[in-house]
Amino acid sequence: MIRTPVCDLLKIEHPIALGGMGSATSPELVSAVSNAGGLGALGCHYLSPEQIRDRAATIRRQTNKPFGLNFLLFDTLADSLAAALELRPAVMQFAWARPEQDLKTYFDRAHQAGCIVTHMAGAVPEAIRAAKAGADIIVAQGTEGGGHVGWMASLPLIPMVVDAVAPTPVLAAGGFADGRGLAAALSLGADGVLLGTRFLATVESPLHANFKRAIVESDGHDTQLSVIPDIAAGLVWPGAMTRSRRNRFIERWSGREWAL
Repeated sequence: MIRTPVCDLLKIEHPIALGGMGSATSPELVSAVSNAGGLGALGCHYLSPEQIRDRAATIRRQTNKPFGLNFLLFDTLADSLAAALELRPAVMQFAWARPEQDLKTYFDRAHQAGCIVTHMAGAVPEAIRAAKAGADIIVAQGTEGGGHVGWMASLPLIPMVVDAVAPTPVLAAGGFADGRGLAAALSLGADGVLLGTRFLATVESPLHANFKRAIVESDGHDTQLSVIPDIAAGLVWPGAMTRSRRNRFIERWSGREWAL
């Protein structure tokens, strides 16, 4: 069994965490990961306070292990965040803050609720900013990730973040999916991995079977990064691209984002 300092900090058996991933997570997936010895996490983006309370209660009926509640800071609803903090989860996960947001305010509130705080960063300056604000764990996410990502690849990013925020522990994210990925992350100085896409293809994932099949059948060559899906949805994440499967819609608007 591989055990690192982050296991002791999070009170988990394996240095593996589930990404928040918004509506792509469910109580069943969260509790399955936690019961297996990792850290499950519920994406709370756009959930109402009532939905957060209900889903957290369901998770607690299904596991007595630690889990986290995940928020995207650039678009967090104040009442939903307050409801989550009232539940005092083991971990509060934060990501994608706007440059002008005060991270310390959010982290202090989480610490006052007795929570461990993690923050995802796609670049060294954001990682340093979060560490100085009091994050207990930094998640260094490379551009190989399957969701919203920054501009730097995991291989150069992770060791730079590890050095920049030491002694704060780091979880690696972006392109990790199996034991070889975990070994690679540890060799880069991380204390574990945070997985997103890999967990979307599980039985417990709430995604449609066709979506899961697309993940399993893909070798990554049929995906691309762009802001096109976010522009179409009317919500562009700060400093982020999103990975999507290549299709006619993406091809139609590629290079013409200004028109979309």
